[in-house]
Amino acid sequence: MDVCNANQPMRKKTWSELKSVVSDLRKQLSSLCGIIPTNIHFRSLTDGRTRIYFLSPPPNGFQTTLLYTDIQSHSENTQPQKLQWHPLLEPSIPTLSSNTACPRETQLLMERKRLSSWGITEYELHKKSGRIIFPAIGTLYQCIDTGFNTSPLFPSELRVCQLWTAIDPQICPNNSDLIAYVCGGDLWVTHAYSGHGERLTFAHDGRRTSFADDPLSAGVPSYVMQEEFNRYQGYWWQPNKSEDGIYRIVYEEVDESDVCLFTFPSSQSVGGDFEEYRFPRAGTPNAKSKLKLVQFTLSETLQITDICVKDLQYPLNFSFPWLEYIVRVGWTPDSKFVWAQIMNRTQQRLELVLIPLDNFCESCGSVTSSPNGDHRWNSPLGRSTTPIQVIYKQTSTNWVNVNDLLTFLEINDTTVTFLWGSEDSGFRHLYLVTSSLVQSTNGIKDSMVIEHTDCINLVPSIISKTELTSGDWEVLSRSVWVDKTRQLIYFIGLRETPLEKHLYVVSLRKPGEIRLLTVPGYSYSVEFNDECTLLIQIYCNTRRLPSCEVFKVEQMCGSDSVHGIELTSLGYLIEGGPPENFQYSPAIFSPRLPNGETLYAMVFKPHNFELGMRYPTVLNVYGGPEVQTVNNTFKGMRQLRMHMLAAQGYCVVCVDSRGSRHRGVSFESHLRGKMGQVELADQVAVLKILADQLGFIDLNRVGIHGWSYGGYLTLMGLIQHPDVFKVAIAGAPVTNWEYYDTGYTERYMDLPENNKQGYVAGSVLSYIHKFPEEDNRLLIIHGLIDENVHFFHTSQLINQLIKANKPYQLQVYPNERHSLRNLDASKHYETTLLSFLQNNL
Repeated sequence: MDVCNANQPMRKKTWSELKSVVSDLRKQLSSLCGIIPTNIHFRSLTDGRTRIYFLSPPPNGFQTTLLYTDIQSHSENTQPQKLQWHPLLEPSIPTLSSNTACPRETQLLMERKRLSSWGITEYELHKKSGRIIFPAIGTLYQCIDTGFNTSPLFPSELRVCQLWTAIDPQICPNNSDLIAYVCGGDLWVTHAYSGHGERLTFAHDGRRTSFADDPLSAGVPSYVMQEEFNRYQGYWWQPNKSEDGIYRIVYEEVDESDVCLFTFPSSQSVGGDFEEYRFPRAGTPNAKSKLKLVQFTLSETLQITDICVKDLQYPLNFSFPWLEYIVRVGWTPDSKFVWAQIMNRTQQRLELVLIPLDNFCESCGSVTSSPNGDHRWNSPLGRSTTPIQVIYKQTSTNWVNVNDLLTFLEINDTTVTFLWGSEDSGFRHLYLVTSSLVQSTNGIKDSMVIEHTDCINLVPSIISKTELTSGDWEVLSRSVWVDKTRQLIYFIGLRETPLEKHLYVVSLRKPGEIRLLTVPGYSYSVEFNDECTLLIQIYCNTRRLPSCEVFKVEQMCGSDSVHGIELTSLGYLIEGGPPENFQYSPAIFSPRLPNGETLYAMVFKPHNFELGMRYPTVLNVYGGPEVQTVNNTFKGMRQLRMHMLAAQGYCVVCVDSRGSRHRGVSFESHLRGKMGQVELADQVAVLKILADQLGFIDLNRVGIHGWSYGGYLTLMGLIQHPDVFKVAIAGAPVTNWEYYDTGYTERYMDLPENNKQGYVAGSVLSYIHKFPEEDNRLLIIHGLIDENVHFFHTSQLINQLIKANKPYQLQVYPNERHSLRNLDASKHYETTLLSFLQNNL
């Protein structure tokens, strides 16, 4: 077949016409939203019903709100029913909207969590009492759902500190009247019934006139912990009620005094010309963290009293001198231990530590130094404690990927048994681990002086480690659900294909016997109730919009194996069908590289596709670690720009190159120490393979576009393959890894002092002479107040381009951070993108 060359010049649209195109396309593509419930919680009601709470825009609504549906667990319906959505809250309550002046703390939290919706974005539910707390417009609101309400509830504003924005509310597990929250960099607690509130910690002064001299905070994880380790919580209530009537909260105190201070233009239209941030660039000091405990009691008049802050008897960084990051924290179910996952700076060593409650004390010891430089710890008098113990240790020659697959199953006086997710085999799998516990010491009668080399119980004593799952596939890192009665573990994994997430079950009684519970051809996310008797599945594929279905989980009589489980549909919250137009459904390919490696790629055909024509093509690139762009899920509004380009006659290609997510340790580790030196070779190789296979990609008209790491690879693409990429549009690009943060950069590149060659080779600024001399080949886009990839990256690039007299175009968004959140800015960016491509590609 002769293939025509689609190079006939088309009439170029004016800016005004492109602006209309963007608005019209956004309206057309709004149907691709696919309403998907999030933040799902189950609650058993007294009459046998189960109430399912979730966040979502209501049908025909825009802003996210709190909704619910009720399930009759003993329903006799044999056919799945359409479940009714009910608004829990009155729609008139003030919530965050695109027209609201968003508090700075809320802006930054939404950036860290990658939240893109408006309205209610999170809520806290106390299942026993029905109390619900949610933040909105800088304060907190509450209501109590009795389970028998017939009309929406009108929340009342909780009495909180009004000096600063209240964030991260948490209800006390054993007294729903007590609500803790973070405000002004410190922990507060309020009693919902009496209205009495108290400030629990005084780490942060909070006077903005001296930001540089106010480096401490309590209950707020550092930037790196939120951005790079996905921990957004900085304090944890003791789960069980204590016999002494004391309420306890373990919290993280963060000291950022050594972290570099940066100044940005203000995000607010009024109230200041600049904002200050702490940001640790690669090779510079990180924030320092301590675990502390605050406790208090309630008086007969419901006043919060007897507040007492306690420190660890032996600081963690004394017992573990290599400690850099406290990546996960929590309480054991019996409330007797605080556990922590701690990590070294290069992220090649992670240990799981148990801290007995009585290690927290009011009077702390002190460090003294001997003449030869050895450090000693002087313990306070009269202490008698069980020592801090390491119960698991994990190391890697690459890096340890932190996960959330820890679940404690049993703790007694001598042993602890827990589920653990580990990549020891090269792929993340589940293990059942039992470690021994050291008995309490017999007392420390006098002042005790120890050296850190003398500390005991810092080596785990593992009694057994049983592999529950295995194979060249990955268990996902987010959640496991444990049916303790039936000894079953439910989890999400990628056994069928790296492109589809499926639900599986494995029995603790028969390790290795795994059963698939979902249907191949779709990708799933799930949520269980506490008893693992009800299940919500959200599933879709590239050709079907998301569905949300509720199932009853039953065990066949007389069976105790995974094969006796039956799932019975109770109804749909959403029944997704095919999109109105299959042009919105990309095709997935699995090209094989000459080195034998199989990669995955996704191609959006141009909407004006005709056989025999070749089309201008945009390689939409990310290419970095921790991200998978190609999978068998429906591509909705999050892929808006790809749909928009395809609708305007472009072929759009996405490739997951070596180093991307969900392919195991070996596949990820191709980037170790050499980011920017591997990815583009894969991207270009796949692009050429697809061009040969498909016949409609015009290799003479290829543009490359990406954001963040994708912006970085876009610049590298123009440097390394100027013959392949005619134009490059780089959004918020990293230009030198020494300017990016410690947690991310050092994980993959090591410290700059240990990998000087890798940092030089991976820096865009090392190749300024290779940028093309032709006009209109490079467009750089950046938000001026980007607190993640600082505008400094772009300014340094521009300075070097000017010095070398190289052409470039720059589009700045003065009030935007790393993500473009303002609708006007987004539309302007999309119009700019279409204009630049039509004029130059």
